[in-house]
Amino acid sequence: RRDDFKVAGVAALFDADDSDPAGALRRGLDALLATAEAEIRNGASILIVSDRDFSPTRAPIPSLLATAALHNGLLARGLRAQAGLVLESGEPREVMHFCLLCGYGVNAINPYLAFEAIDNLRRRGDLPANTDPEQLTDNFINAVKKGLLKTMSKMGISTLRSYRAAQLFEAIGLNSEVIDTYFPGTASRIEGVGLDVIAREALARHRSAFQERRPDSLDL
Repeated sequence: RRDDFKVAGVAALFDADDSDPAGALRRGLDALLATAEAEIRNGASILIVSDRDFSPTRAPIPSLLATAALHNGLLARGLRAQAGLVLESGEPREVMHFCLLCGYGVNAINPYLAFEAIDNLRRRGDLPANTDPEQLTDNFINAVKKGLLKTMSKMGISTLRSYRAAQLFEAIGLNSEVIDTYFPGTASRIEGVGLDVIAREALARHRSAFQERRPDSLDL
């Protein structure tokens, strides 16, 4: 064990019961950045940004918003180079999700819900039962890596280090306040939604997850 290598966890969550969803999301992002700053100043070398501790009263902050806000916030404070960011989220599942998260500064991603979904598919018989669970997970990881490589190659980039945090995207559908605050430097030629809509959509998904459903109402 090395005393000079410290790992700290920071929660990417916001209050799901607040009467002001946008304000709750903004406060959640502020708390995320403040906690990360404090942990880095306390010697943390790796920050695990996690939404695992969600509950009926605590909703996950959208993973890309949390990543961009934290990366750019630490850059502004001169602290980004002092710690790596590991995202532990239930959201990433498609290749483009991983591309965006890497493009906005995350160093590693643990898509825990995607892994659990793969295992659930195997147990239900939708995937070959005689296949090793670790092999199924490796197949998913390899598919994501190949998708990342294909995306980078289309941009003329040959290494992940050159792609990470480069923000080589154009935002569509976000207003200038969100872009300037959490995605500075990202091209955006049209206006769109603000934190209020982002918060409401996040809460709609969150409440749907905790909603009780009749067995005969579930999609097959």
